[in-house]
Amino acid sequence: MTLSQPQPLLTLEPLIEAVRAGVESGGWTLAGLQKTTSHQFEGRWAGDTSRSAYLFFHLPSGPDWASLDVFLDETSQGLLGNLALVVEGCCLDRLGDPRAALATLGHIARSAIPAEHRAPVTLRLRLADGDQRPGDAEAEIRFKLGIPPAALQGGAEAVAALAATAVDAFRVILADGSLRPFLAE
Repeated sequence: MTLSQPQPLLTLEPLIEAVRAGVESGGWTLAGLQKTTSHQFEGRWAGDTSRSAYLFFHLPSGPDWASLDVFLDETSQGLLGNLALVVEGCCLDRLGDPRAALATLGHIARSAIPAEHRAPVTLRLRLADGDQRPGDAEAEIRFKLGIPPAALQGGAEAVAALAATAVDAFRVILADGSLRPFLAE
């Protein structure tokens, strides 16, 4: 008996389904799905078309200050995407030195995300209004795991397994006590 080779993922819809299967296997629930198509590009992207999908998940059991955002893109160069754990952070005054905060957040990411994957971390600060005190700026923290080309070539099962790995890593991050000082009150 010959086992068939996995079929690589080449279009957006099967990628969405594979990611969704992996994320939902970890207990996350789809909260929203948005698809877009872009046609009019200028410069080096002139003539290209891009189809994108944004998937939003939450954990029914909480916490309410965390969500999972997925970005998937189908371009003339192929598919790409990432999964991001999004955490509502504290204000800048509580956050302290952003360099020290990023060092701690990077350590949290690196200890949870498997070593064969990069572990990007984003720290965003935003003021609700330009008149607001800078120390009141709210932080948003994103821990990401990109979908590597090898997973896309490995087909739906490989992508679903990668998404399941991501949500397992994100659960470890959420449980890490070092994250607590960075959370919104």
